[in-house]
Amino acid sequence: MSDSTDLQAEAERNFAERIANNPYPGRGLVVGRASDGGWLQIYWIMGRSAQSRNRRFVVEGSTLRTEPVDPAGIDDPSLIIYEAMLERPGQFLVSNGDQTRTLHDGLADGLSFEVVLATREREPDATNYTPRISALLDLSGGSAELRLSVLRANRTDPGETDRFTSQFAPPPVGLGLGLTTYEGDGDPLPSFRGEPLWFGLGGSAEELLDRYWSGLDEGNRVALAVKRIDERGQSSELWVRNEHG
Repeated sequence: MSDSTDLQAEAERNFAERIANNPYPGRGLVVGRASDGGWLQIYWIMGRSAQSRNRRFVVEGSTLRTEPVDPAGIDDPSLIIYEAMLERPGQFLVSNGDQTRTLHDGLADGLSFEVVLATREREPDATNYTPRISALLDLSGGSAELRLSVLRANRTDPGETDRFTSQFAPPPVGLGLGLTTYEGDGDPLPSFRGEPLWFGLGGSAEELLDRYWSGLDEGNRVALAVKRIDERGQSSELWVRNEHG
């Protein structure tokens, strides 16, 4: 088999094992190449508590953010209400927390992806210490650059943050690289470990919205978004599906 065929098979296994047959991968993101050569970002949120499930995605122009379905049901918005996708000229960000805004503003000030994230820590939600996962698709320099990051609690001292950043060449058409916050369900929840995973991105944005939504556990899924970006990074469009509201 060719390397591309091997990656397609790996992507299918990852989707089956890490999403479709996994009751709780938590929040997740995938960034890569669309079937027509454009670009795609996928982001989803899940929830086990009533507060986490009391959310939906809202689109404002090119921005994706979370908001409460019932504001009265949100006790602490600090880790669950945030901008999940933001854009700068030729730069497309997606993350699972308010580090999306930190990255946006830091890049605008001329700082690098890595330097900006050095100012942030894993989430402070003991005992889970949820990782912060982030990705940047940078088309501003004429050639595509893809960076992914995990900020994760140190295994021996969760007060410390271990930082993992990867930079990849443009993925093949129909494939993307992704991260999830957790490896599965548990108490505490087991944090994502290892390298970013290959996932399939074949089909239209609407077809991917259906496929990933159907793959997420019906009892835990909350919202899913797919952003389609043109090949040169000059325009984008968002599709959203919410469990509530």
